[in-house]
Amino acid sequence: MLPEVPILVCAAKKAVWISAYGEIENISISEVKKRIKHQEPPIVCHAPETARRLGVPAFDAFDVLELYAFVRPARFVLPTPRGLAEALTLSLPGNLEREAESLLAATSALLAELSERVQELGDVQAAPTARAMAISGWPWAQVVLAALGENYSTNPFISAKDTEALKVWNYLPDWEEVIPKSSPGKKSINDRETNERLLSLLGKTSEKRVEQVSYSISCNNSFQAYDESGEPRIVLAEAGTGVGKTLGYIAPASLWSEKNNGTVWISTFTKNLQRQLDFELDRLYPDAEEKNRRVVIRKGRENYFCLLNYDEVLNQNPTVSFSNWISLGLMARWALQTRDGDMRGGDFPGWLKDLMSPNLITNLTDTRGECIYSSCRHYKRCFIEHSVRRAESADIVVANHALVMIQAAHNSFGSNKDISEKKMPLRYIFDEGHHLFNAADNAFSTHLTARETAELRRWLIGSDSVNQTRSKGLKERIKDLISGDEETIKLIDEIIKAAQILPAFGWINRLNKDDAIGLSETFFALIRTQVYFQDTKEPSGYSLEAKASLSIDGLEEAAVKLIGALSKINEPLKKLISSLVKKLKKEAESLDVQVRIRIENVCHSLDRRGRQSIETWCQMLNDLSGKTPEGFVDWFGVERINGRDLNVGLHRHWIDPTNPFMDNVIKPAHGVVITSATLRDVTGDKEIDWKIAEQRTGTVHLKSSATLASEPSPFDYMNHTRVMIVEDVSRKNIDATAEAYRELFLTAGGGSIGLFTAISRLRDVAKRISIPLEEAGLKLLAQHVDNLDTGTLVDIFRAEEHSCLLGTDAVRDGIDVPGYSLRLIVFDRVPWPRPDILHKHRRNYFGGKSYDDMLTRAKLKQAYGRLIRQTKDRGVFVILDNSMPSRLLSSFPKGVQVTRNRLKDAIIQTRAFLSLHD
Repeated sequence: MLPEVPILVCAAKKAVWISAYGEIENISISEVKKRIKHQEPPIVCHAPETARRLGVPAFDAFDVLELYAFVRPARFVLPTPRGLAEALTLSLPGNLEREAESLLAATSALLAELSERVQELGDVQAAPTARAMAISGWPWAQVVLAALGENYSTNPFISAKDTEALKVWNYLPDWEEVIPKSSPGKKSINDRETNERLLSLLGKTSEKRVEQVSYSISCNNSFQAYDESGEPRIVLAEAGTGVGKTLGYIAPASLWSEKNNGTVWISTFTKNLQRQLDFELDRLYPDAEEKNRRVVIRKGRENYFCLLNYDEVLNQNPTVSFSNWISLGLMARWALQTRDGDMRGGDFPGWLKDLMSPNLITNLTDTRGECIYSSCRHYKRCFIEHSVRRAESADIVVANHALVMIQAAHNSFGSNKDISEKKMPLRYIFDEGHHLFNAADNAFSTHLTARETAELRRWLIGSDSVNQTRSKGLKERIKDLISGDEETIKLIDEIIKAAQILPAFGWINRLNKDDAIGLSETFFALIRTQVYFQDTKEPSGYSLEAKASLSIDGLEEAAVKLIGALSKINEPLKKLISSLVKKLKKEAESLDVQVRIRIENVCHSLDRRGRQSIETWCQMLNDLSGKTPEGFVDWFGVERINGRDLNVGLHRHWIDPTNPFMDNVIKPAHGVVITSATLRDVTGDKEIDWKIAEQRTGTVHLKSSATLASEPSPFDYMNHTRVMIVEDVSRKNIDATAEAYRELFLTAGGGSIGLFTAISRLRDVAKRISIPLEEAGLKLLAQHVDNLDTGTLVDIFRAEEHSCLLGTDAVRDGIDVPGYSLRLIVFDRVPWPRPDILHKHRRNYFGGKSYDDMLTRAKLKQAYGRLIRQTKDRGVFVILDNSMPSRLLSSFPKGVQVTRNRLKDAIIQTRAFLSLHD
């Protein structure tokens, strides 16, 4: 049974409406707005995005994506009518009318699949979950229950049986303790073995590339026996696009792991490469069960589904929770099928969060630092704990730069956080090595801000907000561990009392109204006043900032008082840690293993989130009246979005963040490969270029020299690409910029990416060109405009050859689109670094103007490198900036034709060059 309702598909200017009786109409957007108010809710694909295109608030609809998420949880699909048709092996629609028809076909196919599955295999949770979702008014409930052979009831009450279906923990298996790998062996690997393993991974049908073999053997040097020198064997390996570096380093890494029973951590920067690595490792372990044992994808705890958070949302007051039960039902369906519980880049569809209740995704992940570990009733089924334990016995762990750095800094790579017993990873591969500098900058910086201090208050005291589903303070989280210990209870009460000075709930509103309350809010309000006094420029998309100094009346006194107040939190905090450590020692023999681990976790968290943070903040405050320590930069900042201040505070960054990266991550290791397609600068002097690579990766700080290796791209850039600099488009004229994008995209017939240095310019251009592109049959996708995450936008762009995509750095870094889907890249201007306070200090430290040039060449080189991903690809790279200096042209491969043109000539040349592909 299909719902007897209309079907709606919208574009930027027009829409197709199929009535419940099958009449197809092409109607205006204004007409659609009238109909959705007065007619039955229509069938749509991605209701939030449809509402955005219409320019209306969310409206009732039968969203086919919701039905897909229910019937095929944890299964990939592009959130478009074409994507649904492809996933369900239906005829692919070629225009808006066919898209609307395909939504009806997709609905029919999904309901039929659900009905067949119940009859053949069984799906015991489907019907009760649908009944539970019906309580929230799920539009699909009636037809889904009919497909399942169940009756639909309008009874507003839910049965205990239906509630049980949502309690996913009852259906999940317990994880088992694993035996962590002992210290790895000391066997080396040789070139012959690496070559044989690479050939095995490639298979008989893959192209054999000399560059890939040479690259793979170069990586061998980091997998030789450790020579006890106190420093790791380092390989800096640059591999041009198309060399095949992923399989190139997997070959020696997997060999070393097998021969030495050790673990290799492969760290990436982007989710896209993490997904690619996961796919490539199927070649190494084609059997899914074996791969599951040997390979683990690791991310920070904030990425994973938390069963306790889900449980407590589910068990809220029914008048509150029933409104969430559509979302909770879809979450339950996913949780029973997910591979590892990863909600940010795993098998959780990026578009699914857009269909759910606001903030629910955040509430269902472990983002608040409140994990109670073994005292959690779902501990033995916890996705996070399972992932951590699997990593301890895996051959290969695929992680990301941020996780590796943070865990190394806090020495917390395993399930047992006892620092004295921790074993650091000994072998690393850092892919996307050109991002290490920025990743280290984020990982090792410190921020004394209203947001950070408010978060510390919430973590210690609990939330002041009645809307928080679960935000227990420290005392509530560990009450069972300290029961009867009056001294420890007294310390916690002292901490809670002292923490009252930290910003309370509602501080953002008070900050914007100049209505600060309490000691800490007063301090941040004074910083805000100083920033606005010193940074007089009109706020744009960027935050405001000012030199960290005590320039205005009252700020020095407020800083001194804040130091005293923070110390009153820290003193009992240190005593509490000491008390818990004594408990561990005193009761070592009688404590249950899980209780011991939990106490160690509590001590670790108190030390890291509490003591270390407070002591660093106090030092930063003390330094305000003196001098910032050598090697650091301090400044005041105000974070503004849409004319509203969202954060304010004091920031401290390393001038060279690769210093702590080397000390915490690299020096304790035995072997490290740092690799990328763009490790070096391209000044024309190889010695200088390699020195810059060593500087940006931090290996310049090691006593032993790194092994340097470089393999050029096998692609014919000279004949397959063109670079054009357009000189008659004013950067200050947004209409002229939009016209240039429009005409170039139309000339290429889609397959085009527009890169921007400012979000505001991106949005302005998107607004101006969406309708003209649509009228020409080209779909426009835009980061920061569409209700879709960047990864999903890239997936849609990859799948639809005639689409166009606008984005910023995240799009540039996340794009890997081979073939005809990407044939034109347009940069809105030369991507010079923003001259903020931190950059000015680094510019002085790293070489002045040449530092700016290096950063800019790197961005141009990385963006250009996305253009050609396969041997037969062709593409044009355009920069809309007449100030592009010739010294930056070395960003492009030697021999590539670079011309300076008027827009009219660039369009003619682009059309002529791309027509050769046809």
